[in-house]
Amino acid sequence: MDLLLNSPEISTEMLGGNFLDLMLRFGLNLLATIFVIIFVYFRATGKRSYVFTYILISTTIFFLCFLLGSIDLQLGFALGLFAIFGIIRYRTDTIPIREMTYLFLVITLSVINALASREVSISAILFTNSCLMATTWVMETVWMKRHLARRSLIFDRMDLIHPSKKQELIDDIMERTGIEVVKFKVGQIDLSKMNVRLTIFYKEETTPNVLSDPEMSDKSFDQD
Repeated sequence: MDLLLNSPEISTEMLGGNFLDLMLRFGLNLLATIFVIIFVYFRATGKRSYVFTYILISTTIFFLCFLLGSIDLQLGFALGLFAIFGIIRYRTDTIPIREMTYLFLVITLSVINALASREVSISAILFTNSCLMATTWVMETVWMKRHLARRSLIFDRMDLIHPSKKQELIDDIMERTGIEVVKFKVGQIDLSKMNVRLTIFYKEETTPNVLSDPEMSDKSFDQD
């Protein structure tokens, strides 16, 4: 055992350029993924199941690309991965657009960090990762704060549908559901059942326990 550890050939091979490059790139990819998924995505949504998925997909794709990729296959390999996950996207339960965007983001980070040419400096890779992380953070913490989530519901008080009673309708929904409604749109009206389908718009951060319409299609509810 000591002979193997002290062997200069084995030490050079194990700790040589490729292995050190692998460790450096994996560390960078893991840090970038953790920042995007845990410090940005999870803090904004609180969805643990997607965190598990994103971290494992990122790690798997990174090692797959790094160990199996070659100079001749890099572009085709990367495009093939996107095609595979695109097929999976349409063969499984609908994933909300927001979660799908994060999925492609972690795939992109992993592919860049694993397949970037050795001629590309580490500073260029760091800059690329930093730009993607910063853009994600700004969009999530600044832009999405202004985003209004929407939710459809069946409203049973036909007397409040009149345009002159708009505020009364909003107050009634807020009192009965606790949702801070900003605006609403009137949909299908059923006079036989005396109800109407409304689409309400509300600030998502004020009512984190209410699922929006896109999230209702996601059947993997967290058990928090």
